[in-house]
Amino acid sequence: ILSRMIYQDESIKTILFGFQPGQELSEHTASVPAILQFIKGKAESVLGEDQQTAQEGTWARIPANLPHSIYAKTETLMLLTLVL
Repeated sequence: ILSRMIYQDESIKTILFGFQPGQELSEHTASVPAILQFIKGKAESVLGEDQQTAQEGTWARIPANLPHSIYAKTETLMLLTLVL
């Protein structure tokens, strides 16, 4: 998985993630709210108890401390914005 921080100030931090098919971010939590935006590809996302297929144009809001994971089915680009 490749990741690159593309913007940060006192209120947000934005990171671009690149996944190859089969790569995943295992279940974890974040201490701040976040927004996921899928730019390219297809992935399975699990947000708490909700599992869905994410693809280009999909976005999701993640409350702080909600367990979540991502599994790339195809080459995937995802933008993560953390609300600090």
